[in-house]
Amino acid sequence: MASIEKAGSNDLPSYDGSHTKPSGTDVLAGEVFEGEEQATQRGLKSRHAQMIALGGTIGTGLFVGSGQTLARGGPAFILGSYIFLSFLVYCVITAIIEVAAYLPTPGSSMNLFAYRYVSKSLGFALGYLYFYSLGILVPYELTAAGLVIDYWNSPVNIGVWITVMMIVVVGLNCLPVRFYGETEFWFAATKVIMMLGLLMVSIILFFGGGPSHDRLGFRYWQDPGAANTYMAGGNLGRFIALLSTFVMSSFPFAFAPELLVVTGGEMESPRRNLPIAARRYIYRLIFFYVGCVLAIGIIVPSDDPALTYGGEGAGSSPFVIGMKRNGIKVLDSIVNAGILISAWSSANGFFYLSSRSLYALSLQGSAPKIFSKCTKTGIPYMSVAATSCFCFLAYLNVGNSASVVFNWFVNITNTSSYISWICCGIIYLRFRKACMAQNVTDQLPYRTKIQPYGSYILIVCFSFLLLINGFTVFWPANWSASAFLTSYIGIPIFLAIYFGHRIKRRGDEWARKPHEVDLVTGLERVLAEEKPPKTRNSKWARAAMFLWE
Repeated sequence: MASIEKAGSNDLPSYDGSHTKPSGTDVLAGEVFEGEEQATQRGLKSRHAQMIALGGTIGTGLFVGSGQTLARGGPAFILGSYIFLSFLVYCVITAIIEVAAYLPTPGSSMNLFAYRYVSKSLGFALGYLYFYSLGILVPYELTAAGLVIDYWNSPVNIGVWITVMMIVVVGLNCLPVRFYGETEFWFAATKVIMMLGLLMVSIILFFGGGPSHDRLGFRYWQDPGAANTYMAGGNLGRFIALLSTFVMSSFPFAFAPELLVVTGGEMESPRRNLPIAARRYIYRLIFFYVGCVLAIGIIVPSDDPALTYGGEGAGSSPFVIGMKRNGIKVLDSIVNAGILISAWSSANGFFYLSSRSLYALSLQGSAPKIFSKCTKTGIPYMSVAATSCFCFLAYLNVGNSASVVFNWFVNITNTSSYISWICCGIIYLRFRKACMAQNVTDQLPYRTKIQPYGSYILIVCFSFLLLINGFTVFWPANWSASAFLTSYIGIPIFLAIYFGHRIKRRGDEWARKPHEVDLVTGLERVLAEEKPPKTRNSKWARAAMFLWE
């Protein structure tokens, strides 16, 4: 991976006041940031942002969904897919943090940056993509959490558990953001500790330290094999399995980078802390994700039927299956509790991101102004109230017939993360052109050597993944109109929103001219809110506070 060029903590590039707002541009809604008395407040610390981003990625997709991916492609294909996707997410992170760290105003989000640096239409379409996609994922995670509880054969109806968890999630988002950040920090920390424990147990089993003292090594890479076939035999079957594994592996990474950007609007000293959070986050992502799939490929064979038919909750978790196969008891309940926390935490994070996306839409003039109203403690209460309405969709899963309708809503979000990441690459490239045209590149607090090449790579790769998301449906034996819509309905919805706005704003340019992009509004206030870093002379103190700050 490319090395990161980062200014020192005490010599971040500063705004000298020499740049003024380019003439000829329309007044951006971003000017609200300098005159709004009641706006979101900077109550998140760097450690909160790091764990929010990391906690949003370690979820049910990693603990449970990775089992189905392993069964589809085999240990070699899932490992290669996660390594490749970690690189692509690294490209996304470096691009969007370079954008976000320069001007992390209140309402910081990729749709707001799309509005400021690309076009009103892209900001409009991307904002509503985030709002409805992440809003729908909240009840999806609440339902997943309720099903996880059923693993313990709970006599209580799932609707009761959904209600309890919904109240907690909405309540946390109604409190000042520091409470939300602290809760997510400990949720994520719990998941990280559990993941470390599972990785350690996997290493012990690898060397034969389990109850049976059977040394696993890379046994399952040889039998049933490192790579599976799917829908066909031979090399064609392996190629199809590889493509399908790539698509399935991307779900656990969905929207994690965007979570980090949104925290920039409510983070202390974001121009200093966003780069720190991004740099630490990507290495943890690689360690936990790549380490996870390497571990499950060692402790469980890809042809174990429990990977796909093990039931809800921990029943289909490759970790639980692997531990049971090796005679380790009780661990299934521990992992199931971790999966429950993961689903709950993910719902919390998706709710936060959805509500802040609507808040940013209001600031940019793409949603009614009432959604930008905040309490004295900095909570956009109307945006939170609007997002909470999505939670009631979870009750559709209480009845079997209504759950079909709920699945239709979820299908809309299937391609949303691909579309978002493609747009992130476009936003970065337009931002970079504007910075070069206005000669402000020396004022960027975060730069990487991998850009702009990383943005071109991610645009091409995620466009490809977007197109092949449901490619197996075109196989003659698998053709189904409903399956086709499930895989691709999100694309025409996004395009309809974008071009619908383009028609309404047909007098606007397709993209703002680089020398007319507003790179000034709100910058003076952001710089005034920056706090100097704490200095510690002891190297032991610096090491001890590495995670805490």
